[in-house]
Amino acid sequence: MNTYGKFAQEAWKTTAPAEYALIPDPDQWFERLGEEAAQRVGELMMELAGPDPVGESYLEKVGRLNASKMQAEEIVRAEMLTPDPSVQEEPEEEDEEDSGVARRLRIVQQLNREDREYWEEVDRLDAEQA
Repeated sequence: MNTYGKFAQEAWKTTAPAEYALIPDPDQWFERLGEEAAQRVGELMMELAGPDPVGESYLEKVGRLNASKMQAEEIVRAEMLTPDPSVQEEPEEEDEEDSGVARRLRIVQQLNREDREYWEEVDRLDAEQA
């Protein structure tokens, strides 16, 4: 299973355990989801990067491609790899020995929420201009 599948599986286990329990074969399901996500990241990365600008140096190209990959991964995480907010459960109160993984997951969830809100606003503004 690739990193996208592992991320999604952990996110679902943590934020939507009831929905996760309904998946008949989670390992196979998240493995397939990870493969689809990797393909989508590749496609979206190339769309976001666009054509090579005239006169672009090697380092500029590397920077542009890396930035487009990170942006594509953020979008795919929000669209494909995290459970819909409507099925996510509120985290239980944890003791002061909160694990680093749980803290990072909460941060990623917050970033995903903000990312979704941003893209919804972009879509809304695009629709108004059309």
